[in-house]
Amino acid sequence: MPTDLPDFLTDEQRAIITAGYDHAVITAVAGSGKTSTLAWRIRFLLEQGHDPARMLVLMFNRSARQDFTRKLNEVARDSGLALPEIRTYHAMGLRLYRRFIKEGYLPGFSEAILTDQEINFQAWQLTRRLAPEDLQDEIKRSKKDFVETAVQFIDLVKTTLSPAEIVFEDQGYNDKHRYLIDLFHSFEQWRKSDSRISFADMLYEPVMAIHQNPPLQRLVENKMDLILVDEYQDTNEVQHLLLRYVAGDRARVTVVGDPDQTIYEFRGAKPEFILSRFSNEFESPLEQTLSYTFRYGHRVALLANHLISHNTGRKDVLCHAHPSTPATDVHFHEHISDSDVVINLLSQRTPDSLGDTAILFRVWSQSVPIELRLLAEQLPYRIDAGKGALFSREVEAITGLLSVVSGTLEQTPEADRLAIARQLLRFPHVGLKEQELNHLAQFLAGFGQGWGDRILAMEFDALTPMAARKLRKLGQTLQSLDRFQGSVAQLIRQYAEQTDLFDGIRSLALTHESADERIDTVRGFQHYLSGLNVGAAEALQHLRALKNRAQTHQAGGVLLSTIHRTKGLEWPVVILPGLQEKYLPYSPRQTDNLKAFIESERRLLYVAITRTRQQLHLISRPGGTRPPMDADQGPSRFVAELCIPLSDALGRYFDDSQQDDHTALALDLPLTPISVRYAAREGITLTSDQHQPPAANPDMPLWAHARVIHAIFGAGTVVNEDESAFEVTFDAGQTLNFSKKSAHLYFSPAP
Repeated sequence: MPTDLPDFLTDEQRAIITAGYDHAVITAVAGSGKTSTLAWRIRFLLEQGHDPARMLVLMFNRSARQDFTRKLNEVARDSGLALPEIRTYHAMGLRLYRRFIKEGYLPGFSEAILTDQEINFQAWQLTRRLAPEDLQDEIKRSKKDFVETAVQFIDLVKTTLSPAEIVFEDQGYNDKHRYLIDLFHSFEQWRKSDSRISFADMLYEPVMAIHQNPPLQRLVENKMDLILVDEYQDTNEVQHLLLRYVAGDRARVTVVGDPDQTIYEFRGAKPEFILSRFSNEFESPLEQTLSYTFRYGHRVALLANHLISHNTGRKDVLCHAHPSTPATDVHFHEHISDSDVVINLLSQRTPDSLGDTAILFRVWSQSVPIELRLLAEQLPYRIDAGKGALFSREVEAITGLLSVVSGTLEQTPEADRLAIARQLLRFPHVGLKEQELNHLAQFLAGFGQGWGDRILAMEFDALTPMAARKLRKLGQTLQSLDRFQGSVAQLIRQYAEQTDLFDGIRSLALTHESADERIDTVRGFQHYLSGLNVGAAEALQHLRALKNRAQTHQAGGVLLSTIHRTKGLEWPVVILPGLQEKYLPYSPRQTDNLKAFIESERRLLYVAITRTRQQLHLISRPGGTRPPMDADQGPSRFVAELCIPLSDALGRYFDDSQQDDHTALALDLPLTPISVRYAAREGITLTSDQHQPPAANPDMPLWAHARVIHAIFGAGTVVNEDESAFEVTFDAGQTLNFSKKSAHLYFSPAP
């Protein structure tokens, strides 16, 4: 006799737990208690008499498997039931791999799985051998970046059955890294000649074998009655195909996930697998939802719904705060400085409570001025990746520059002067070969002053034209900045302009995004120093003090992390800086599919705001007063989509009022379909005195509007954009490109 289900379960959860013997796709919003629901579902199925040996539960990693095993054991503790095995995708793949070896379809492999160290070493060797000559010096200097890129490309190819050439094109890699295609094939040749496999091969090899050998499909299919898969929005092609092959015609499959939280596209994940591929390939699945969140209150739920409703590639599921969920405060800050807002918020907290707070960034470069302010204010913090801003090569190079121009070089040990010389000759790179660069660095390190003069005294005719030009620029710049009397922020700006620093960074970067990261790190460092309003010598002394402080271990403190690293996590307090154009959404490239790109960025913001439980702080730029030159740094187009005033007013009403005697609510704000639907679920009919839809938001960039009107060409549709320009296809037929900086002069949003 089945055990009665607990009273705390919602009707949606009960419907999923007690569903019949069908395929099912479950859309579960953030914080919906899906782990508990799935555990009760398995218990229910076992009590119905299903054989646990013919049930397969798939999790995406070991951590998720351990968490689910613990929850299932807890739910079934008093039942006396035998429980099914819970596996990761890779564990299942490895089991099939070994079976295919016995059947003669795959060659044997060494039981010593390739370690990260072995893979990295081979990737390094192949990169040095296959990359073009003009990248060799940069490869030696930036070994870690190039190795990571090679390994990521190898793993990315193995998330799909497409050839490496197709993956390279689809991912939009810079053409100078086309050597990655040969690198993939060479890596595979080396691996197979040594009979070794990697973690990725545990899936890639058996799925490829099944795909190429129809008899293997018959060998693996129809061995299970029931299959349950968690986090299906993170599925890639190889995982989806493996599930399809194993299920065959017999197994009833349930997949659970949230397409609105698909943010790992760079790992091969695609929302289409949970949105359409599953339903197309597993006949007539039951579509169910877990729409109540137990993590955050009405205000955040309304923000999240308003935002994500602008995506078309999703299921129309309205996230709703469960009545048992405490209220979550939302604060919207408009300020020209993210770090000022962050420090003000954290200074009001006790040091012991800072561990409850996470600051989430779109990209790491955003953290630079904030981390430096935390150090200066002696507020404890943690970083979940890397050493921090002061240890980046950009900041270390600028710190070295300050030593050169401030006149403190003479008091610096020669070994340290050598390191500084190497940094400056690579920042930007002067075009010398590595051996030549080291010789010049050793020469300069012998002097405590006058480096600009020493460089300009060289025989430039003996060098290549490019190296001569770059070295002459560096020498002239160091000469002009010697004992610079202005502010340190002015010094950095002048150095960057005179040496063409940012062009130099872009010319050698692995990807456009890595170039932006490095440049924005410099700008973030400059922004922090501009707040000090000190000269080079004082700044150098200050930075040394901060670096000593950063090297001191800090227990606890506020967490600094990127949004991508926080999937599945939550905190009492979340601070989200950089809600502005360029960061959220990130600046697209002309090669991007603009619609898909913006929808992906919108999902990223959706994940960020749904990490909180008690407080959410959104930091954006002031609207309406920024000069046109800063248009790409203005408030994010997503700010208007969040409908902050309406979400706050309606959310507060549901948080604060006793609604037993209320069936209607009048608001002095324009209503949205989302707000009307949300209120109806609470049994409230919304009305408003403002019958007109809200006017076009004046702070939304012109190019963020779907339709625009040009003073001469008339109405058109925005079809593409990058960091500096946007493209419009006009109703008359022509497609033209326009600068973002001057768009305000002749464009207006279409009504």
